[in-house]
Amino acid sequence: MTEPLAQSMGPARDPSVIVVFGADGDLTKRKLIPSLYHLAAGNLLPKEFAVVGLGITPMSTESFRAKLSQDIQEFTNASIEPAPWDWLHERLYYVSGDFRDPHAYRLLEDALARVDKAHGTMGNYLYYLATAPTFFAEIVRQLGLRNLTVQQGGSWRRVIIEKPFGHDLDSARALNEELLRVLEETQIYRIDHYLGKETVQNILVFRFANGIFEPIWNRRYIDHVQITVAESLGVEHRGRYYEAAGALRDMVPNHLLQLVSFVAMEPPHSFDADAVRDEKAKVLRAVLPLHPLDVLRSYVAGQYGEGEIAGVPVPGYREEPNVSATSNTETFIALKIFIDSWRWADVPFYLRTGKRMPKRVTEVAIQFKRAPFMLFRKTAIERLTPNQLVIRIQPDEGISLSFGAKVPGPTVRMGTVNMDFQYAKYFGSAPSTGYETLLHDCLAGDATLFNRADNVEVGWSVVEPVLDVWKALPPTSFPNYAAGTWGPREADELLERDGRQWRKVTGQS
Repeated sequence: MTEPLAQSMGPARDPSVIVVFGADGDLTKRKLIPSLYHLAAGNLLPKEFAVVGLGITPMSTESFRAKLSQDIQEFTNASIEPAPWDWLHERLYYVSGDFRDPHAYRLLEDALARVDKAHGTMGNYLYYLATAPTFFAEIVRQLGLRNLTVQQGGSWRRVIIEKPFGHDLDSARALNEELLRVLEETQIYRIDHYLGKETVQNILVFRFANGIFEPIWNRRYIDHVQITVAESLGVEHRGRYYEAAGALRDMVPNHLLQLVSFVAMEPPHSFDADAVRDEKAKVLRAVLPLHPLDVLRSYVAGQYGEGEIAGVPVPGYREEPNVSATSNTETFIALKIFIDSWRWADVPFYLRTGKRMPKRVTEVAIQFKRAPFMLFRKTAIERLTPNQLVIRIQPDEGISLSFGAKVPGPTVRMGTVNMDFQYAKYFGSAPSTGYETLLHDCLAGDATLFNRADNVEVGWSVVEPVLDVWKALPPTSFPNYAAGTWGPREADELLERDGRQWRKVTGQS
């Protein structure tokens, strides 16, 4: 068998097996296996390591390995080096079975015993539930019945659960209760792949390691915060899921509110997982609850019609596969929230996310208050442009700060200039799917970037008033924005009523 050189294996990690439920699905071939390959190529996996896939598709281990050898060529954004891929390839195993069938778990138990013996993985198992949410509780229950979640003799057992974690507050609570009948909270890793992005993690370092920013990170200096998560793609093959979810459920309780909590949290006493997650939970608990009338004023829903993306005609949402021709599911959401804390009182947070936007971009824009104008009254300067700090999360990760500078010449004229930092230019770019850090952290037992039960539930509690209003008064004006635009006109009015406007994202017309 092919073994990497011992001295190149990097930081030691516990011997372990990753068990992927749904190993025959898209997430495995598009994200998980490429991520594990990148970790192997970077010598960030333990020497005693293996992957056991469980899926409903009948397949042998040899067929599984051959399939992934083809998939890795298509879905990784780097050239495949033979040595690390051969090393990982020989550690891939497959079990065929139905997630609801107890016999599948007996086969899995037998396979894990063989893998432990062959690779010295010592009974440390990380279960990755890359399945439909309807299987989450059942898989954990079945694992519990076979004692495959029991931690004994120094071994550990952890479970990664993909989103969506529930579809409202009640279902999230119910799922938490079902999981906690079998698992300890410390065994549950609720994943949000946005938190695997370098720039999201760097928000904490940027804020708390730089003395020049944290003193002005408050209501005295910040006018408002904008967070944009825009996708140029439509729903593609996810029409059936999206019809049941919509943009609000799909993006706000997790991705958007996670970004809010990182931007707005108080300094934790350490970077220990619970210390960070405690502060994030405090932010979300401080979001002002909305009266039903406030929902109508503070939330804007949209659905894309036909239009153009980069000059190419695209269909409207109602023409997408597995979508109703009369669907009232929202593909865009814009909202305004307030955080009722000493630091953030009266500072609005404007959030927007949508599909079929002009470009794919995720960013956080901190707009500072304008400086007093009195000094410039007798100059050619008509108005002062506020400083803006923009944290770009994707696709070109980086941070930029805009400020005013005098234009050369005999008169006082001002221009806006940018100090721009790009990760790829400064540190170089490494192949990444966004899952590498999260998988690595879970293998190390570091839950900092994963959601705790209370974080999930309080996220749902923020949007619960909106879901209640929409049950009584569903949107009726769809479609209300063309594909290739930045959402419905009402989203602009949301800020214009406050005398503000959305930041013009690079490339926006």
